[in-house]
Order: sequence, then structure tokens, then C-alpha cells
Amino acid sequence: MANLLELLQERIVVGDGATGTYLYELGVPFHHCLEEINLTRPELVTRVCREYADAGAQVIETNSFGANRIRLARFGLDHQVAEINVRAAQVARAAVKGRDVFVGGSVGPLSLRPADGEFSVGEQQTLFREHISALLEGGCDLIFLETFTALDELLVALGVLKELAKIPVVTSLGVSEEGRLASGQTFQESVKILRAAGADIVGINGTCGPQACVHLLSQLAVEEGELLSVYPNAGKPEFYEGRFNYAASAEYFAATLPRWVEEGARLIGGDYGTRPEHIAAMAVVARDLQPIRVKKPSGPARARVTVSEPTLRASAPKEEVSILDLLKTQTVSIVELDSPKTLAMDKFLTGAKALKDAGAAAITLADNSLAILRMSNLAAAIRLREEVGTTSLLHLACRDRNLLGLQSEIMGLGTLGFRHVLAITGDPAKVGDHPGATSVYDVNSLGLIKLLAGMNRGVNSVGKALNGQTRFIIGCAFNPNALNLDSQVKKLESKLAAGAQYVMTQPVFDVELARKTVARLKPLGVPVFLGVMPLLSSRNAEFLHNEVPGIKIADALREQLRHCPDDAAATRIGLEVAREIREVAVESFGGVYLITPFLRYEVSVDLLR
Repeated sequence: MANLLELLQERIVVGDGATGTYLYELGVPFHHCLEEINLTRPELVTRVCREYADAGAQVIETNSFGANRIRLARFGLDHQVAEINVRAAQVARAAVKGRDVFVGGSVGPLSLRPADGEFSVGEQQTLFREHISALLEGGCDLIFLETFTALDELLVALGVLKELAKIPVVTSLGVSEEGRLASGQTFQESVKILRAAGADIVGINGTCGPQACVHLLSQLAVEEGELLSVYPNAGKPEFYEGRFNYAASAEYFAATLPRWVEEGARLIGGDYGTRPEHIAAMAVVARDLQPIRVKKPSGPARARVTVSEPTLRASAPKEEVSILDLLKTQTVSIVELDSPKTLAMDKFLTGAKALKDAGAAAITLADNSLAILRMSNLAAAIRLREEVGTTSLLHLACRDRNLLGLQSEIMGLGTLGFRHVLAITGDPAKVGDHPGATSVYDVNSLGLIKLLAGMNRGVNSVGKALNGQTRFIIGCAFNPNALNLDSQVKKLESKLAAGAQYVMTQPVFDVELARKTVARLKPLGVPVFLGVMPLLSSRNAEFLHNEVPGIKIADALREQLRHCPDDAAATRIGLEVAREIREVAVESFGGVYLITPFLRYEVSVDLLR
């Protein structure tokens, strides 16, 4: 069989599709460790390899994309790195034995999470060496380093491969449709760097559909001997009845293939959502096409636009003083006051003024807490700033906005001068007063913290420069009422590592739990605002304990409230407990987070005094 690089000089070569998503369609549970079926159900991998080869794929990939020690450890398989990867290569080789089909070893990024800790370049090299060596031992003809979104990590993996073997390597970038890696580099500059580092074939996979790939390839120049690959997704997925469905048909892929070839692509396959029928349709078209050997970038030139300075320039809002700076010199009380459920704002504004006059450093505004519809907290914050003169701390939930909407909201907050944000995942929509609403959750609170931290550095989620930087003071939530406090602390450490600068807790209704929380969080060395919420009645306590996620109230306190002659007596007990917990919070951390129940701002005013 001819060398793949020599073959690509003469003709278009068709690769396979997405093994992982196709196996999912065949009934394999979909998670990030499909590699284990190389050991437990190799007959399915064999079937997929043969179907892609029968469809016309001249290059197939091993089922080993995430089979590195870090990712396998999440499934208790880190002790089987070598075995899984060797077996992946052997299964693929056996499946296409006797055919003119190349077997490529699939190697993805390490996918490090904050909880995994920091890994030096040397440690990353060790992880890639272990992964790649096993694939080479299994008999791979080439290696795919694919779906990398960080150029530095890809260069580490490429360097390791170059030390280990002299076989072809495909480096595929997970680049945004805008043409930029999450690590910040453009597609064009990344291709140049990878070629200079010794990559034989450079391309795209895992992030873009057919048309976006045409656009990205059009931005590249191709010189004699330079090889490009393209493995598009079958469009953007639709999540329906628990499954991701991809709409782009085999015919659509076949019709688009000549355009990829015109832009210089020579190794062409498919990624997410591409099945054997997609490969079969492309193989038919590819037989009649000749590679483009040299081309200039054909992307549309940008017209030069002259922009005159505006005659009037609105004054920028005065920058908010950081509550963390205030904490260095004074006790800081943050008071939550929910924006109204209707358009009536009078009581809300009156309450905010009373709280400010009583000494509240900031009013914190929930984001449709408990998935119950309220006025936009951003609109409420603007009214507070203009009419009361308060600092607002806005909760931002991941539930109601997709990744685009979240970033748009964040940019809006930044340009309006709001600095204090609490990143939360948000209660599911089905638990609120609009159960037919849809929860989005493109990211969770950890992902949102990373978005905010990125915009503080001046980039969006795909690494595109924002031509400016936000100055957010990023907060995160902590639940002291959880059954497993160790797990909550570990999650909190991940949030702090991602960029959170202070902590706000769920309300605590027990002095001993408050002290226990202090003991666990004080060593972290981060500002903590312990949640304090006065109970107003026995009904209030029972509702919070039984129906509100993340809140637990001790049996003894609930029993005491049950025996109160009236709500006024219960409120006095609730305030007494709240004052004790407030003293623990202020003594330990210099600040407190007061949660106002039912717009009863006079209760919070009492606690402030």
C-alpha cells in the first residue's frame, strides 16, 4: 500500500465519519469514555470500521479520542491506558485487514478541569507519550491529533509524536466559525505555526459544519506540497427526546465537497453526525476531483471604512467601588432584595432606599430565583443606580440564556458599568411558575465564571478579542446545608481556581452550622458572605425546609416556631437566630449576606442596625 502522504499528492482521499456518535446510534451509552468498548464490546467497533471502509473510506480512525490517563480516570480506567489504546488500534487493523485502508490513531486534548490541578509541560508530555505510544504499538499507520482548541497543548502533543515515530500526523483544530481558537490564535496563524512545527497535514474538525468549513479554508493560502484536511460536523445538532440529531444529509455533504477541494482540502471526512452514508456519497464525488496544488486566500476582502468621531459622547458611568476593597476597612453588609413580580416598583425602590440608609453596602438582585418570573434584575439595577444611588450585585443564572445570550448580557453589564456579579447555575425552569419554560444550561456556574474571567482578560468564549476588558468582581455560591460538605468545598475550590473572587452562601439557620462553615471556608483565604435570612413564621420555615432546594432548618428550631402563639412571636425568634448567625459571619469574615424575605425590608433594616 502506498504511503498516505504520497497518495494525497495525487488525489483526494476520503476518511471516515464520527465513530463515537455512530456507536451511540447503535445503542452504546453516550459518554466521554466510549474507548472502553474496545475491551468489552469490540465487535461493535469492528462493525463500524467495516461499514466506513465499505462506504469508501480510505482512512479510518481508532476509537481512542479520549483515552488518556486524565479522562479515563473519570471512569476508573486510568490503569488501562495502554491496554485500551493498543486494543483500539488492533481492533481497527483487524477490521480492515486485506484492504487498502490506513488506520489512524485518534488522540484528543487532555481536557483538563480545574479539579485536575495544574500540569506542567513535562507532565503533559508524559500523558501524551503514554497515549500515543500505545497506539503506535497497536500498529497505527498515522496519528490524528484532533479537536484541539488550545494551540500550546497541540504543539506539546505534536512534539511528543515527532520524538516517538516518523509517521504521518494530522493536526486538526477545533476552531470557531469566526476563525479563532479558544486559546486566542487565528486559524491562519495556527496553521502556519503547526506547519513550521512539523505537522504533515493541518485541518479542521469537531466544531464547524460544511459551509463554515468552506469559509475557513478560503482564508488559507496553499503552497506546493502543503496538505489540508477537513472533517465537518453534519450541521448543528438538535436535542430532541434525549438525543442529539444532526440534519445535514449525505447529499448535502457530497454537493459541498467540491468546494472544500477548491479551497485546498485533500483529506476529507466527517465528524459529529456523519454516518457511513455520508462517507459513501462523498467517496463517489471525490473520485472525479483533482487536488488544488497552489492557491491564494479567496476570502472576501474587507472594505476600508472611515468612521468619524461622534459629535456628542455620552459620559461613561462612574466606576463602582469594589465591595472587596470596602471589606478591607469596614464591615460590609450585602442585602438581597428581590425585584418585583409585577411592574409596580414603588415598594421595591422605597425598600432599597431604607436599606441604603441603614448601611447596606450593596443591594443584591436575584435572577428569577426558584425559576419564578420577576422583573429583569438588570433593569431593576439601573433604576436603583439612577433613583437610589446604590451599588447593585447582580445574580446571573445559566438557566435562561444560551452561550450567546449569556455573553451578550455580560458585555451589556460591563458597558453599563456594573461590576459585581454572582455566577449561579439557576434552578430548573420546571420547578417555577412557568413549568413549560425551557432550561438552557449551555454552561453551569463554573463555565459562567470562566466566561466572566475571560471577558476580564478581554476575550469571549471562543477567544475573540473584545477590544476592551470588563472589570467584574466575580462571586460564586456555596451551600453549607448540603449533606456532603466535603463535596461542596471541592466544587468551591474549582470555582475559585476558575476565577471567582468571593463567596456567597445559601442561608444558614443554625449557629453551629455557621461555625462549622466558617471552619471549612476560612482556610481558603477568600472573602465569604454568609447567608442570613430571618424566619417570619412556622409556615415560612416549613416551606423553606421542605420545598426550597438547598435549604435545611433544624428540627428543634422548626418545633420552637410551631409553638409560637402568633407570627409576631415567630418573627422575634427568627430575628434572634439571624442576629446570632450575623455576629458569627461578621466576626469571622467582616461581612454578611442578608436575605430579605417577601420584600419585608424593615426586617433587614433591623438586622443592619
